[in-house]
Amino acid sequence: MRLAPLLLALPLAVPALAADRETRIPDAALATAATLREQALADDTGWKVVESLTTEIGPRLAGSEADAKAVAWAQAKFKALGFDKVWIEPVTFPKWVRRSESAAVLGPNAQPLTITALGGSPAGKVDAEIVRFADLAALEAVPADSLAGRIAFVDYAMKAARDGSDYRNGGAIRSKGPSAAIRAGAVAFLMRSAGTDNHRVAHTGITRFDEGLTPVPSASLTIPDADQLARLLQRGPVRVSLALDCGWDGAYTSHNVIGEITGRSLPKEVVVIGGHLDSWDLGTGAIDDGAGIGITMAAGHLIGKLKQAPKRTIRVIAFANEEQGLYGGKAYAEKHLADITRHQIAAESDFGAGRIYAFNTGAPDHARKATEQIAQALAPLGIEYAPGKGSAGPDISPFAAKGMAWAWLAQDGSDYFHLHHNADDTLDKIDPAALAQNVAAYTVFAYLAAEADGDFGSQLKDAASAK
Repeated sequence: MRLAPLLLALPLAVPALAADRETRIPDAALATAATLREQALADDTGWKVVESLTTEIGPRLAGSEADAKAVAWAQAKFKALGFDKVWIEPVTFPKWVRRSESAAVLGPNAQPLTITALGGSPAGKVDAEIVRFADLAALEAVPADSLAGRIAFVDYAMKAARDGSDYRNGGAIRSKGPSAAIRAGAVAFLMRSAGTDNHRVAHTGITRFDEGLTPVPSASLTIPDADQLARLLQRGPVRVSLALDCGWDGAYTSHNVIGEITGRSLPKEVVVIGGHLDSWDLGTGAIDDGAGIGITMAAGHLIGKLKQAPKRTIRVIAFANEEQGLYGGKAYAEKHLADITRHQIAAESDFGAGRIYAFNTGAPDHARKATEQIAQALAPLGIEYAPGKGSAGPDISPFAAKGMAWAWLAQDGSDYFHLHHNADDTLDKIDPAALAQNVAAYTVFAYLAAEADGDFGSQLKDAASAK
């Protein structure tokens, strides 16, 4: 007789527990976020940070003297911006150096070519005939040793898109093309730059060589030079000389630089935002990724100026050596894996300084309402809610793969690949108003995620992930 009332009560208890778990943003936090949004739009901290980094340090090739200067700069900048706690965490990786590079067409049409070595390329001097391929698939399809003694040239023209979607093709040529060329017997590899501009500036970036293959000199041509080479090939065989002085030079230890605004009631729980501190060496790393550093440092600074700190800690990370293999992101994930559930959610700015146009999170159903509330707070910035879309940013992707919740603030990358990894990546390409819109978006997102009643689902996926 006593069991009946208890059994009747059970179906009512289950929905109550589910409702209790729903993550929501308090109304008071939404009101504060609206004020923060307007303050951020009128604030120039993000611009000042990028200007400082690109002017005082300039290009920041991982493992260079400028890398160490950038680490010291970031520590000082976090402190100057009023962060409560600043520290560094070591990140060790192979060091690649670029010393010189040149190329030229030989024979009756002799003329110089503008190139840049791909990161990871070995040194070498080659004079050989060019064989052109329209794309990576065409190169991969040729028989083994069919290019013996010749240079493989992949001439794929990347297409511009707001979401940068064709980079999956251009980037794949850079990462996989050299190995395909070696398997076909080629003595060197050239590619049309993975870019969408028409300037005579070559785009660099890291490449890989499959295990068991002997690396060959690998470089990219500017887009006008690739066009020129293709026209010459229409007239008959073309020989090119290629000379690269570059290569791996031991190991180097840099650092992730971290600044925190301490949470008022849950200080051990963190909302992570950030960008990567390193850059390639051809420009000054303004859009890739000085902008991300400026955006996220400024967001943390503005939240830190509030009279009342957010509930959770805001952690801003300037990641080391993203460009050559996500080394900083991997090191952070490994070091902090045991605290994955204390990571409320993370977002990275690493797609330039174009205006943010869409937002979503990878949070589970119980946090969907909070995601929608953040999206509503972002809407006045011209940002649409995009359920079902997005992914984790590069440096947070290793941790997200283990189960950390991520957010996606999609930037307009229509002209991003005009500048990506080339000498045109300089401060003048950043629109201060667009940068301020980014700062406003990251400020609103980070503050509201920190104020949420409930979590966004960070949880270790399985036991294997902990290894």
